[in-house]
Amino acid sequence: MRVAAIYDIHANLPALEAVLQDIRQADVDQIVVGGDVVPGPMPRETLRCLLDLDLPVQFIHGNGELAMLAQMAAKDEDSVTYWGTTSGKPLPEQFRRVYRWTVQQLYPDYQPVLASWPKILRLNIDGMGEVLFCHSTPRSETEIFTRLTPEERLLPLFEGRNVSVVVCGHTHMQFDRMIGKTHVVNAGSLGEPYGAPGAYWLILGPDVELRHTTYDLTKAADQIRNTNFPGAEDFIKDITQPPSEEQMLELFTTAELR
Repeated sequence: MRVAAIYDIHANLPALEAVLQDIRQADVDQIVVGGDVVPGPMPRETLRCLLDLDLPVQFIHGNGELAMLAQMAAKDEDSVTYWGTTSGKPLPEQFRRVYRWTVQQLYPDYQPVLASWPKILRLNIDGMGEVLFCHSTPRSETEIFTRLTPEERLLPLFEGRNVSVVVCGHTHMQFDRMIGKTHVVNAGSLGEPYGAPGAYWLILGPDVELRHTTYDLTKAADQIRNTNFPGAEDFIKDITQPPSEEQMLELFTTAELR
């Protein structure tokens, strides 16, 4: 069995459609969607595209879906934080506008869909054994770690999971590293990556194949502008002129696991 892992789509439908073309040519048996399908500029269309695929698809939730569900459930929208909880610091206004708009596109039709997704998924993949899929770490959708995070900080999270490989996302940068005896791979971001523009994803079985798909960014920008997404211009800049990995690695060192 060969599995495509696609993470952090952020409702970037043009990027998803380009990757799906590559997936169909790659002899893949099923797809795992690793969370943060939303928010983003084309949430309904992106979810519909994934749900209507003729390949088997399994989903796990990310912090984006948790935030959407919390926003749907909250009586006071200002009580919902960026990470999808109902306590702590309120969302900054720029996130609040994006989240309110995304919820308006999805509620109520897609609330049961998002609520049905599990936190983690385990699959047995040929040549790899048991593989665990999570959004960030096996215990959290929001913890930050990168290819540079010291191994000793991460060992308690990955030891004792009884899996050979863990696939994660969340930080929008691909990596492939060992943490103790566990092979940990970040799929990167399909819809809003850091580093070179394009769509990042991976294939599992019998090895790990890190993939990068290019697509027409000018056409994608036009499609995004034709939505009424409140963060359209910022999103377009993010996909056409993304920050470098070096910038983001430096930024994430202040927020990563301690």
